[in-house]
Amino acid sequence: MTQEDSALDGLVRKRIRGLRSALGWSLDDLAARCYLSPSTLSRIETGHRRISLDQLSAIARALGTTLDQLVESDADDDVIIRPQHDMARGLTTWMLNRQPGVIVAKMRLTKPAPTSAKALKVHPGRDWFTVLSGAVTLVLGDRRILVETGQAAEFSTMIPHAFGAHEGPAEILGILDQDGRRTHLRPRPNGGEERSAEDAEG
Repeated sequence: MTQEDSALDGLVRKRIRGLRSALGWSLDDLAARCYLSPSTLSRIETGHRRISLDQLSAIARALGTTLDQLVESDADDDVIIRPQHDMARGLTTWMLNRQPGVIVAKMRLTKPAPTSAKALKVHPGRDWFTVLSGAVTLVLGDRRILVETGQAAEFSTMIPHAFGAHEGPAEILGILDQDGRRTHLRPRPNGGEERSAEDAEG
C-alpha cells in the first residue's frame, strides 16, 4: 500500500466513525444496520481490519451516503478551483460548481462580441449572467445590448446570440445549462480560424 493509499484508507475510517457519531449511533446501532458484528465494525474503524468492498458498500448505505463520497480524496483539487484559459477566444473560466446539470461559471472576456451573424449560436434553454466588472456587449439577433457592471441579463438561447467584452476586459458570473456550457465553454479545437469568446461550437 502506498502512502497515498494509506492516507485515504485512514480517511475513510475516520469518515465512517465521524458519520456514525454525527448520527448519534453506537457501534451496535450501525452494525445492525449494515449486518456486521459490532466487533468487526470496531476493528474496521480503528484500522485493525481490512475493509472489503461489500462491507464498505453496506456501511455507506447504512450511513445514508454513497460509496463515492465515502472514498473521495481530500486532496486540494476537490476544493481549489483553477482557471481554464482559452487565449484564442479571449476567455478565462472558473467553474464554480461540479454538479451535473446547471453550470455556474465565472468568465473573463477579453475579446469583443462578434459582428458576423454566422458567429451567433442557438441552443435550447436560457442563459443568465451578471457583470462583475467592465461591460459586456450581448448580441441577440439583430440587437446589440450593453450590459454594464452590476447589471444582469437573462435571455432565451433559442435567439441567435453571442457576447463579448466592450471596450476592455470584463468579468461575468454566468449560469448555463448543459447546452449553454457546450456552446460557450467548450475549448477551441487546435487549428482553424480564431473565434470569438462565444463562438465555441464547431
